Amino acid sequence: MFPTLSSFVHVWSQELESTQKLFKHLTDKSLSQCIGPDGRTLGRLAWHVTTTIPEMMNRTGLAISSPDPESPVPASAKQIFNTFSDAAVVLLEQVQANWTDASLQEEDNMYGEQWKRGKTLMALVLHLVHHRGQMTVLMRQAGLSIPGLYGPTREEWGMFGMKPPEV
Repeated sequence: MFPTLSSFVHVWSQELESTQKLFKHLTDKSLSQCIGPDGRTLGRLAWHVTTTIPEMMNRTGLAISSPDPESPVPASAKQIFNTFSDAAVVLLEQVQANWTDASLQEEDNMYGEQWKRGKTLMALVLHLVHHRGQMTVLMRQAGLSIPGLYGPTREEWGMFGMKPPEV
């Protein structure tokens, strides 16, 4: 749970940047990559992450517009990137303009439970990171390069003059 707005703003700003870094590597063709017939496609995961921002945060009284979470996945990676970026930035603006540290203790009905807003913000961040991890697997399967988010990827070790760790 986030105890202060500044702690959320700091973490969300980093995760927003990391997600944009990852989304920039998506291609229109890669959006159809799927692990199997019953799994979400790469595009569906990226769209799910995007539409969850307003879906969750509108339950707290914030006004973040976005396409319906059930809307079709865009065929354009750039459109997903832009929609994600817009929603993530509006979230930052809305939280900073409308909430205080005390607001993080207020509770909202979240999926049949009462969650403090600080918990909702943490759940949103963890949800983003969880699905971003799934996306990297599908991106590898689609032949895309993966940027380092919390450390170098195997492709990036060479840029540091180092040998990648053995598999």
